[in-house]
Amino acid sequence: MEKSVPNLVIPPELKPKDLRFGSGPSKIRATQLAALVASNPGYLGTSHRQKTVRDVVKSLREGLSQLFNLPEGYEVVIGNGGTTAFWDAAIFSLMKDNAQFLSFGEFSNKFAVAAKAAPFLKNIDIIKSEPGDAPDYKPSDEFDVYASAHNETSTGVMKEVKRPSNKGLHLIDATSAAGGAMVDPKEFDVYYFAPQKSFGSDGGFFTALMSPQAIERIAEIKTSGRWIPPFLDLSIALENSRLQQTYNTPALATIHMFENQVSWFNQQGGLAWSSNKSKQSSDHLYNWAIDREFTKPFVERPELRSNVVAVIDFIESIDAIQISNILRANGIVDTDSYRKFGKNQIRIGVFPSVELSDVQALTNCIDWIVGNL
Repeated sequence: MEKSVPNLVIPPELKPKDLRFGSGPSKIRATQLAALVASNPGYLGTSHRQKTVRDVVKSLREGLSQLFNLPEGYEVVIGNGGTTAFWDAAIFSLMKDNAQFLSFGEFSNKFAVAAKAAPFLKNIDIIKSEPGDAPDYKPSDEFDVYASAHNETSTGVMKEVKRPSNKGLHLIDATSAAGGAMVDPKEFDVYYFAPQKSFGSDGGFFTALMSPQAIERIAEIKTSGRWIPPFLDLSIALENSRLQQTYNTPALATIHMFENQVSWFNQQGGLAWSSNKSKQSSDHLYNWAIDREFTKPFVERPELRSNVVAVIDFIESIDAIQISNILRANGIVDTDSYRKFGKNQIRIGVFPSVELSDVQALTNCIDWIVGNL
């Protein structure tokens, strides 16, 4: 039975101007939508293999190379299916025999479990920690792949990207981190993500920033005779990316909004600007939680607290679900905790599109709700 929501009406002057704080799909800026509308006619409803669309894809790939300051030889590979599809593609096209995974939340664990089930892989070593913490690699010469998340969306844990070894590819799931956190490309071989978080677009599309070593691995496995479904064959994705297109038909609106956001980041100052914008908002949330008697940051170690997804615990006498329900009843949406953990907490997405002033207004609203319950 659902709990009733107290009829609390937050004063309009307290409420954020934009009411969206989701951890993905996230806020889409009005400017992105206006640019998409302005592209019609001529863009939407046209062939993705023609110049009109391929020019936008080219701008997107070049913009991502600029945003992440990719070294010579690194390439931007794109395809359909989002991050979940890319996990399967990586299992087929990037992993030879043995891999080590860091598991510290729902999504990093899903990739590890998927790899462990692959019948053609030999040793999948999973190093696990409890939600709210993160483990470290235990390098060994036997592993040809190491895999981790940069940011665990489910828990708000962000782990610095560092190569564990000079041997073996380093694969980083950056779905919620990319664009909202700094990263050194020399520390990864594949940095992959979907655009529905920091990039304010829709899901179902993957981007993978690949080193020359990763590209060589794709070719090596392709020639090994391993059967790979075409949709998951990264050699096909790479071939089509170089032609500024995807293997099969993409969502054109997703690409356009993605490209617009990347261009905006680069115009404002690049990754340093966008990541700092998120950090200002997350810092406010953590400081607010520490200053209150009824809240605290869920992630205890400050160095592991996420820039982009802030998770805040409430004391037992205050029901976090009730707080989120009251916020939603007042139009302030998507502050719910990750559904599978069952913790008494809220989870707030503070990607670069979210304004600090709105985050400050959100905490004022929570203060008001707690004071009126």
